[in-house]
Amino acid sequence: MTGGAPVTITLYELAGADPERRFSPFCWRIRLALEHKGLAFEGRPWRFTEKDAIAFAGSETVPVLVDGGRAVAESSLIAAHLEEAYPDRPSLFGGPAARALTRVLVHWTDGVLHPALAPLLLAEIHAILAPQDRDYFRRSRETRFGKALEAVCPDREAQLRSLRRTLSPVRATLRQQPFLGGAEPLYADFAVMGAFLWARGVSALPLLDADDPVEGWRQRMLARLQPASRALAAF
Repeated sequence: MTGGAPVTITLYELAGADPERRFSPFCWRIRLALEHKGLAFEGRPWRFTEKDAIAFAGSETVPVLVDGGRAVAESSLIAAHLEEAYPDRPSLFGGPAARALTRVLVHWTDGVLHPALAPLLLAEIHAILAPQDRDYFRRSRETRFGKALEAVCPDREAQLRSLRRTLSPVRATLRQQPFLGGAEPLYADFAVMGAFLWARGVSALPLLDADDPVEGWRQRMLARLQPASRALAAF
């Protein structure tokens, strides 16, 4: 929960066997967006096989946001809802033109950064899941990748080098400014940071060199987390 106002917002977030272990990159970007807006909310743990719990939202995946009497599923739609429903709070995008450009980085995160990270994380995600989720996760991911989980990343060091190359445009940007949003973070930062919080929630593998500008940015983003989120990101 954040802020001091009465809680009217609930965020359903993917969790492992430990309900405090939240690890969805899409859920994290919405948690960061809610904090940016200064909105009080309750984060509710949800697991892969608990689809009935979010059926009311017409979704089988999280994040799902319940804001008063309205349920919104899918991170981009939730971000749009928050921007439109709370125009008096800090903007997630910084204006219409910036909102349009943010879509590029969100699509890059989903289509390039996540696939670069996933091979490094799949086996460790499986290890932290509740027992009832493990079969579902293995079956669905092995179908997606066409091979056993343990075979998705045969060379971890090579995959790590590939990930670091993938971050080149982010790195170049962060050499010139402290956040992807400029002087302060915006939804573009939340999308990319969601990927790093995904990794942090399941793996102790160091993804970045200490002198990497992306690592400096990651530390600045961690420092901005509200106490409840900092506790969830402490793994």
